[in-house]
Amino acid sequence: MQDAVKIVCPSCEQTNRIPYAKLSAGPKCGVCGDPLVSGKVIEFDQGAHDKATRKDELPLVVDYWAPWCGPCRMMAPEFAKAAQAVSPAVRFAKINTQDFPGVSQKLNIRGIPLLILWHRGREVGRLTGARPASEIETFVRQAAKV
Repeated sequence: MQDAVKIVCPSCEQTNRIPYAKLSAGPKCGVCGDPLVSGKVIEFDQGAHDKATRKDELPLVVDYWAPWCGPCRMMAPEFAKAAQAVSPAVRFAKINTQDFPGVSQKLNIRGIPLLILWHRGREVGRLTGARPASEIETFVRQAAKV
């Protein structure tokens, strides 16, 4: 097993190398100082999304959502609960597919809400529809093997 992982900063898109032992200490970006692993849901723009899904070595769950989607808004607090439960082993992020439609097209997303688990540049699994925190946690733990 590696002793460190690469994690992309959602703010400045800098790739940071973080020792596994420091993940639970709330590591911050070496360039901008923003938190990298906090147990909170990160808001991605398209650039940060594309870089993190390619380069992150820590499992990353992304919620593809839109503000007009009722089930997406209903699931948001459950997604945040699941993020707290599995941090720091997995990072949680979301991206607004209305603001960044290119992401939906590239990933062939046909319906939202959709969760995709990424690990080391590969899609590991998808979970469709609004889900409670317990189902999100189970999906993440099984797919990411954490």
